[in-house]
Amino acid sequence: MSFLNDTKVIYSHFGCLSTYMFGANILSTQPLAGLRLLVLEDEFLIAMDVEQICSDHGAEEVIICKTLSEANSIGGDYDAAIIDLTLNGESTIPFAAELQNRDLPFIFASGYTDREDIAADFPTIAMVGKPYSGEELVKALLAALSRKLPVDR
Repeated sequence: MSFLNDTKVIYSHFGCLSTYMFGANILSTQPLAGLRLLVLEDEFLIAMDVEQICSDHGAEEVIICKTLSEANSIGGDYDAAIIDLTLNGESTIPFAAELQNRDLPFIFASGYTDREDIAADFPTIAMVGKPYSGEELVKALLAALSRKLPVDR
């Protein structure tokens, strides 16, 4: 579960830590099971939260890249990507366009959700605005994957 978005922490008088999910969890199964995901995010805490969200929903591996050079160095050996619009001030749009040309599923996760150029250039790609819930992120990722994966996934 995502500790930054979806949980409430409760401390007992014994110093033990427990957590519980807010609301109904419609993603109670492992919808990302077996997937290798790329996360382009330059904010450490957000990247760790996304990694935890994906792992909690079954992702086999989550690769975090904080720069485009890191992302380009790993090649395309992943099933889908979660992309912030800018990494340390550098636009990720050319990288996203390359993924789109290769028909690799991805979503944008950014604080810049009002950019009309993104909607025009990537009309079928989901834009999840920060801050987002884990459920919101996984739903968008599943929608992107559903255009690529077999129906029984």
